[in-house]
Amino acid sequence: MKTEFMAAIAQLSAERNLPKGVVLEALESALISAYKKDALTHEQDISVKIDPNTADIKVYIRKAVVEPVTNPHREISLSDAQKLRNGAQIGEVMEIESRLKNTGRIAAQTAKQVVLQRLREAERHAIYDQFSAKEGEIVTGTIQSIQPRQIYVGLGKTEAILPFTEQVPGEHYRTGKQLKFYLLEISQGIRGPQIIASRSHPNLLRRLFELEIPEIHSGIVEVKAVTREAGRRNKVAVSTHQEGVEPIGCCLGPRGIRLQNIINELNGEKIDVVQWHADPKVFISNALAPAQVVSIELNEAENTATVIVPSKQLSLAIGREGQNARLAAKLTGWRIDIKSTSAVEAETASLPEAAPDESEGGELPPAVPSQPQAPEPISEDEVKDIATLLASDEFRLATETPSVKSEEESQIRFAEDILPSRAKIETPAKKKSAKLAKGKPKAKTIRKGKAHLEDNEPEE
Repeated sequence: MKTEFMAAIAQLSAERNLPKGVVLEALESALISAYKKDALTHEQDISVKIDPNTADIKVYIRKAVVEPVTNPHREISLSDAQKLRNGAQIGEVMEIESRLKNTGRIAAQTAKQVVLQRLREAERHAIYDQFSAKEGEIVTGTIQSIQPRQIYVGLGKTEAILPFTEQVPGEHYRTGKQLKFYLLEISQGIRGPQIIASRSHPNLLRRLFELEIPEIHSGIVEVKAVTREAGRRNKVAVSTHQEGVEPIGCCLGPRGIRLQNIINELNGEKIDVVQWHADPKVFISNALAPAQVVSIELNEAENTATVIVPSKQLSLAIGREGQNARLAAKLTGWRIDIKSTSAVEAETASLPEAAPDESEGGELPPAVPSQPQAPEPISEDEVKDIATLLASDEFRLATETPSVKSEEESQIRFAEDILPSRAKIETPAKKKSAKLAKGKPKAKTIRKGKAHLEDNEPEE
């Protein structure tokens, strides 16, 4: 019987991942609750001790030594106490071993509930102690359920919460998928430890570099700065204090296999590994890679840097929607203003030139009048020339000929309109045109509001 009891304790300890002493304490608390359910002992102070080696269970009733005794369930007289143990004095608390009868069904059910409750509490404390030491680290978890605003991730015997704000935009999650998560926050809640995980935190990228690259884990290569736009692009600045070690080459690995493993874990996010430098100009130039930099001017008072790049690489330096410049600014800590060489040349050419000095004999350019000038008066000789031109025959013929012609055309059109019949009136001009048109098919003639065929006209 005792062997089976100890085997059950060992099994509980292994299943709950708890120390054996914690399980024994839970059983002792459960037995105390069970004995207190007994009507004869509900007012007594009872303690239970289980021997971990022999599995013997002993029950003790604790009583205080007082004179006189007012509560026999919790107090004992000095004479009675000295009979049990020589040297007992007033004020001491004595533990008197008791032989209690077997408890009933209700007491046994209470003991069971107390055991389970104490084991759950002990398990929660153990989990909290385990993960509180891992805060800021990465763990591997399995997605258990997906909710609209959060995802529950299984971490062995507990679960973590992946809020919507810590998810990567565009990353697809499915139940049963294993991913690496960054433990953002661990707190003790009413129902146990509450663990907040993250997939978009920049430190997830830092921890992945430490996990995949041995030189970073050992301290030979140091990650100086990390900036990340989750789901799109990242920049990492690395350096080393050991000669003969190439930090970027260590991060890439043979054929880029180390960096590719990190990219695969982040579902294809782009990662730029740049060389860190103590000189801000060199560091800013490296951070803007792959764009080339012509020159850099720093304004330490305003913490700004003006970067000049070739005109053909302006879009490359800025990046899509300003992404490259934005990541470089976050990585270096400087506000970066990017300009092209053509823009700088245009600004230089648009600067006003210095005015010429009058002492050197230079002439000022003529001033442009702000208002239109009045027309100059005509001289008498010009008036005479104009009058002679108007009186000449050439000017008269040039002005009268078109008007006569227009009058003749208007008279002919008017005469044709007022003819009373369709009889054709032949004129010398019409006779000539008739001879020329002889033998040709007669065409349809359209006049104002009337249309008729020349075949219907009477012959002479």
